Amino acid sequence: MKIIIADDHPMFRSGVRNLLRTTEDLEVVGEASTGDEALKLAEQCQPDLILMDIRMPGLNGIEATRLIKEKFPNIEVLILTMFRDDQSVFTAMRVGAKGYVLKDADEVELMQSIRMVGNGGAVFSSDIAGRMMHYFSAPKLVDTLEHPALAELSKREMEILERIAEGETNAQIATRLHISSKTVANNVSTILNKLQVVDRNEARRLLKESREG
Repeated sequence: MKIIIADDHPMFRSGVRNLLRTTEDLEVVGEASTGDEALKLAEQCQPDLILMDIRMPGLNGIEATRLIKEKFPNIEVLILTMFRDDQSVFTAMRVGAKGYVLKDADEVELMQSIRMVGNGGAVFSSDIAGRMMHYFSAPKLVDTLEHPALAELSKREMEILERIAEGETNAQIATRLHISSKTVANNVSTILNKLQVVDRNEARRLLKESREG
């Protein structure tokens, strides 16, 4: 099984790489420190599986997963992250990830997860799987969950998100807030990264649901 490791921490990539080297059926064919690099390596190496972190510089892991699954549907993605919030889990599922495992998983769980997802199955860390069952069975479905990362946005980022929710373009936001379009674009990128969403529509939906909740 050919594997790419996408994570912006060199020491973590090294640890996973060394673990995979102890087996004969798993081969690391590339390493990426950003989502953009993961996308390029996916095209170059055509791996069977990508171990994908969520928060990375530039293109985040969620958006990278979406693009990879759109272009290369046969490549499986296993999210390997420290983020355990429900919105990150369900967003990852919506864009095509087949597994979601926390970085504090032991070696046995990680290896089992890699083989399961690489062979077309689905797997989630035990505590996440339990919460998934709870939310799917609860009257309030997943799509109405409040996103905790909204609290991480700065005052300026929240202002821009408010304008996005109103359907304004970057140029319109720039004019309204008296800032450059480049500044708006940079802030929009940061907002999407913090919220771990794919696009403006997802960000707009999260804000709307937060207000309604």
